[in-house]
Amino acid sequence: MHGFKSYLQFLKSSSCNCSRLFSTQAPLQSAGPMACLLKTRSVIRFKGPETIKFLQGLLTNDVRSLGDPETLAENSITPNMLVAGTQPVYAAMLTPQGRFLCDLFLYRPPRPDEKLDRTGSGPGPDPGDLEIYADVDKSVMDELLAILKRYRLRSKVEIENVAEDFSCWQSFGGELAEKSSSVEDSEADTVGWGGTVDRSGVSASGGNSLGWRWIKDPRLACLGYRGIFPTNATPPLVEADNETDEGNFLLWRLEKGVAEGSTEIPKGEAIPLEYNLAGLNAISFDKGCYVGQELIARTHHRGVIRKRLIPLRFLNKSGEELVQKVSPGSEVINAKSKKAGTVTTAVGSRGLGLIRLDDAFKGMGSLTITGQEDVKVETIRPKWWPSEWFLDNQQQSAAA
Repeated sequence: MHGFKSYLQFLKSSSCNCSRLFSTQAPLQSAGPMACLLKTRSVIRFKGPETIKFLQGLLTNDVRSLGDPETLAENSITPNMLVAGTQPVYAAMLTPQGRFLCDLFLYRPPRPDEKLDRTGSGPGPDPGDLEIYADVDKSVMDELLAILKRYRLRSKVEIENVAEDFSCWQSFGGELAEKSSSVEDSEADTVGWGGTVDRSGVSASGGNSLGWRWIKDPRLACLGYRGIFPTNATPPLVEADNETDEGNFLLWRLEKGVAEGSTEIPKGEAIPLEYNLAGLNAISFDKGCYVGQELIARTHHRGVIRKRLIPLRFLNKSGEELVQKVSPGSEVINAKSKKAGTVTTAVGSRGLGLIRLDDAFKGMGSLTITGQEDVKVETIRPKWWPSEWFLDNQQQSAAA
């Protein structure tokens, strides 16, 4: 495992040494569960009695479940137990024109059961003083805070950058996907410790008394678990031999066809449905109005999405994987030299591309890169895609 980690290094400046990332899929798939600190993500805290109402009018998903106290776990547990608990909500914030601005993972932390504050001298937290934490793209943090405060007006909600106090983590790989995909296993939803604290267990795992824990990634079971944890503490169940670089999670997402953040989902340009956000549980079509809803609703009800974000593999003429060859923004063309799409993310021989569905699955070798005709582009249909995404497109093409 240590050799594998040294083989896959992710440059902390958000670029990567692609020459060290070729042929990564086999070892990545065979590696055991891994955990990584997400240095590209940051944390915002919303606090106040109108927090849910405020977020409900801004985000693509229904966040009302985060305000329901009955959804909070009430079990007394130890750090290495699995319990059902509040699920995070994945959502996007859009421009008024319906274009992607940023994505957010929203969490409501479990409340401690203790009736006194930490000093033992007074009442604990006011149940009406709601707190929601958001895991957001670090690169747009300042812009996002400014936009949120502009929308706040007279709403009773405080918005605070708490990046110094909290960090975002992801756990993935190994048997995590299989365990979290089991609908019969209610214990697969969370990992960690809950509101009632086992002091000896918390001490053993570097925990804290606020109940932070791993929670199943709300997008796809195969992505594993996600969580927000205090910066000065190691998340539960994270040990030296299963902590890895964030670049490995990027590779894991590329294979699944999942983009994240405002670089991989272009800010101010991307249409959320083309980037598969509906299939990633980021959009509610029943919640009512929110900023940018009109374009989403119109596109959804029209039922025609001609382009989608698709996993890509870059090969040479012999079918071998390429290294450090393709750049984001490269144009993908079909056999008739017509534009089929654009590469949005590229790491070594792997990437993501916004590709026309008419061209995406027409057989090996039909797609190449403009100006690099020796580079073959292979598209990979993710296993999690709903069948109608593919079949509907075939029917539309036949009718055209």
